[in-house]
Amino acid sequence: MRWISRLLLVGGALAGVLAVTLAAGLRQGLLVLLGIGFGAVLQGARFGFTTGWRDFIERRDPQGLWAQMLLMVLAAAFTLPLIAGSGGELVGAVAPLTISLVLGAFLFGAAMQLADGCGSGTLYKAGAGSPLSFVVLPTFAFGSFLGASHQPAWIEAGGLPAVDLLVFGWPTALAITVAGCGLVAWLAGRAARRTPGALQASPQAVAQQLVRVGTASFVAAAPPRARARWATRWWLGALLLALLYLTHLVIAGQPWGIVYGMGVWGAKAVSALGWDLSGDAFWGGAPHAQRLLDPILADVTSVTNIGLIYGAIAASRWNGAPELSLPSGKRLIAAAIAGLVMGYSARMAFGCNVGAYLGGIASASVHGWVWFALAFTGSIVGVRIRRRIGS
Repeated sequence: MRWISRLLLVGGALAGVLAVTLAAGLRQGLLVLLGIGFGAVLQGARFGFTTGWRDFIERRDPQGLWAQMLLMVLAAAFTLPLIAGSGGELVGAVAPLTISLVLGAFLFGAAMQLADGCGSGTLYKAGAGSPLSFVVLPTFAFGSFLGASHQPAWIEAGGLPAVDLLVFGWPTALAITVAGCGLVAWLAGRAARRTPGALQASPQAVAQQLVRVGTASFVAAAPPRARARWATRWWLGALLLALLYLTHLVIAGQPWGIVYGMGVWGAKAVSALGWDLSGDAFWGGAPHAQRLLDPILADVTSVTNIGLIYGAIAASRWNGAPELSLPSGKRLIAAAIAGLVMGYSARMAFGCNVGAYLGGIASASVHGWVWFALAFTGSIVGVRIRRRIGS
């Protein structure tokens, strides 16, 4: 009877897209459809930014980083010519090099390892039924709301203006981006070659890893043939995500984002509880105040996020209900705190792995590279803390 459940999943997706289109217009309906695609690819390919970094930090497994660098190159190649030639109709993710960017990216990198997911990871894993992500999602939303409220004050702390490489023309900007991604991929591969046994493990070690932390760690510890199958998923995931990223830019006029929509959810929740945001430095000004008055379906990022969750639900249940286990209470509490830190620090740093890392680098904005360097450094700290409290 599996085909019936699959038909129901497809029918639910089509019904959702139609309902949003009728309620909020064709563009919003298409964005929900794109979100479903993002969620299905992230879940189906297990394309995790957080896991890819952790695999490299713990075992010098470079394949997650390689797939991410491929995604950056493809997204930049697909979109930089369009942004440059759009006359301002399409905009990239460009942000200043502020103190808040440095601090926020570092905190986000550490917290996402404790939460076992970044912004997109939290959404798609929640859709897949992860108890940990269910705990993280509401605290992330509240943290994003609060971080946005404080964002103007953080920006005033100082820093440097934005550096947009597109001022040199898109061919030069793309060449620099490709060179940067190639350098990261080469350094990751070199580190792996210098680490004996980094890409190999005994059957006993594989079994221990599978029991201890589940499928994600199994991928990094598995024998070469099994790892090759997972690597193929990552490469295909990178290509599909880049195509979806391009389509999102064309339809929405801006790069794919995650955090703003979650902040809107948090702001709407506290407003419903009686919190007056009319005088808030961020939420009280345009266009954000209007976002709070409009329905959720009117917000570009929110509808994409909603679609992403459903796409992950569909992908995780395509072959039957997934097997899930409940983490320890200590792990859940740590994840909830990490979600709050992630949401807040993402607003300090102008986005998460999608909005700042992918969006920044693919838009040829230097802040994307700064975010990557600081968030990766934070992840090293986060992995160590994760070991102490248990995976």
